[in-house]
Amino acid sequence: MTFNDKSGGPWGSGSGSKNGGSGNNNNPWGGGSNQNNNPDFDEIMNSLRKRFGKFYPSGPSGNRFILLIVFIIFVIWLLSGFYSVGTQEQGIVLRFGDYSRTTQPGLHYHLPSPIERVLLPRVTSVNRIDIGFRALDGNSNARRDVSSESKMITGDENIVDIDFRVMWKISMAENFLFNLQDPEETVKVAAESVMRGIIGQIKIESALTDAKELIQSQARSKLQELVDEYGAGIEIRDVQLLSVNPPSEEVIDAFNDVQRARQERDKLINEAEAFFNDVVPRARGESAQLVAQAEAYSEEIVNRAKGDASRFNDIYKSYLSSKDVTVKRIYLETFEEILGNVNKVIIDTEVSQSGVLPFLPLPELNNKNRSISSGGN
Repeated sequence: MTFNDKSGGPWGSGSGSKNGGSGNNNNPWGGGSNQNNNPDFDEIMNSLRKRFGKFYPSGPSGNRFILLIVFIIFVIWLLSGFYSVGTQEQGIVLRFGDYSRTTQPGLHYHLPSPIERVLLPRVTSVNRIDIGFRALDGNSNARRDVSSESKMITGDENIVDIDFRVMWKISMAENFLFNLQDPEETVKVAAESVMRGIIGQIKIESALTDAKELIQSQARSKLQELVDEYGAGIEIRDVQLLSVNPPSEEVIDAFNDVQRARQERDKLINEAEAFFNDVVPRARGESAQLVAQAEAYSEEIVNRAKGDASRFNDIYKSYLSSKDVTVKRIYLETFEEILGNVNKVIIDTEVSQSGVLPFLPLPELNNKNRSISSGGN
């Protein structure tokens, strides 16, 4: 089939009937004019069949074939709306470029493109931003210093070189994607600003020695407040101070010596506190024991004195009532007490003159004498 360059339309000239004609009208479908001067559907299909007849069957089945192809394309287009969200992702559905909804991990469906499309940011990954340095070739130990970021002024107007790292992750994916143009750069600039503000309130001596934990804690909380004000949808997981050094190489050794001296001081203080905690409680216990023993001895002496005074009063009352008996009893008790430990045997003269030989328990007397002598020694 050849083009007719003289036709009034892209499909060639045609007559007013299906058999052809010599009409020269402006009908783009090549058919003759009808009452409404509009192409008939059958004429359109015939024109298409003539142009592309080799690609589909002729006759009524050709129309069904075209409809089938259109239907298959439509089904494929509908099926293209299925999408899967990974376990570390969230699905952000956009409808005509505007945020529509957030979907969680799993299989979901959205209206096919160009009506809706989906973004899949990784919300569980912890990201890292290095400030004050850059790692070389992915090696965290080999670093290149960025002095424009690391040089900061302390509260006493000294300069320190600080390298630190910010760990963050996405908390609200829709805010992260649409509220800020460059969220990572925003976090970097905000972290540097927050760190400069904190260092500007601390003396250099504290910044180089014992204020590391305080600086990290304040930086994390203030940076989180700042990104929340921006609506960045970011959670600050940690702020790590990697190094805090004086800017001049000549004084680094001196500052390191100061830091070691402070560590030694803290060590001695801890040892002294441990010794104090050991000795003082023990001394307090011994003191309490001595006080308790003294109080017991005092009570014993006082009670004994009271008992002696009470006994003396009883003896005095007995003496007043019966002087001779009391005097004789006291006399005998006194001699018994004095002579109780004396190695001496007294034999009544009347017994010796009677001719009866008295019996003396010599073994018992000898044992008694030995015990007395050993007690005396």
